[in-house]
Amino acid sequence: MLTFYYAKNSAAYAPHILLEDIGADYNAVRIDFMTGEQRSPAYLAVNPKGRLPSLVTEKGVLTETPAILVYLAQRFPEHDLAPSDPFQFAIAQAFNSYMASTVHVAHAHKHRGARWADDPAAHESMRAKVKENMTEYAQMIETHYFKGPYVLGDKFSFCDPYLALVTRWLKDDGVDLNPFAKIRAHDALMRERPSMQRVLELHA
Repeated sequence: MLTFYYAKNSAAYAPHILLEDIGADYNAVRIDFMTGEQRSPAYLAVNPKGRLPSLVTEKGVLTETPAILVYLAQRFPEHDLAPSDPFQFAIAQAFNSYMASTVHVAHAHKHRGARWADDPAAHESMRAKVKENMTEYAQMIETHYFKGPYVLGDKFSFCDPYLALVTRWLKDDGVDLNPFAKIRAHDALMRERPSMQRVLELHA
């Protein structure tokens, strides 16, 4: 059995959806950010970075959202969640890499400014820039990455839970989604899936 460590309002939202979608046999363990449980010795023994998500497998522990997403897609190939063609798979990885390296980092500037600066004024400046940056990245997703109705086209893939997570962040960051018809349609489509409905209850 897999053990999945998650926290509300964290990037664990994306692989949590995928775990539910594939019907994986897993045990979910919620870590409480409010009490700082992610920095407890017990959790640091699982993930020394003190971040979420973490997935404990029979071969060891996986961290980082893109790694867990692709692992689940490849471990459960019967669900056809990742392209088999190398070029198309690279396109999928490019999307998830953009989510992790650019979009997630921009979103984190709202709450995690202390990672980059010690000056409170700098933290405020970072927060003030988040909405603008996230709007720009939403436009990039809408016009460059998104094929529709799912991220890679007609089929649900391991990229779609990541976009569901980012859409949640966009709303939290005050981005006006009205100009982004594809993202809004994707959000509605994802909310129809029982997997996302179950995860929404856990991450409410």
